[in-house]
Amino acid sequence: MPHTITVGHLIHQLQTVDPDLPAYFAINPDWPHAHRIGRIVEITGTDGAVYIAENGQEGVLPPAVRNQLDWANV
Repeated sequence: MPHTITVGHLIHQLQTVDPDLPAYFAINPDWPHAHRIGRIVEITGTDGAVYIAENGQEGVLPPAVRNQLDWANV
């Protein structure tokens, strides 16, 4: 997977999952927590990008998630 994920890559990956499931960020393998997704903003122009804001912490990632991310032994 590329280091920078494009909006197209993200849409493609999300199309394979149930659209009614909640979505979270999995952040920091040393302190593995799930974070709620907040606002999404698009910056246009030469340095254009899309930013997804964090909207609070949900709790510790379940072991199954850490295993899938290869964070189990980090």
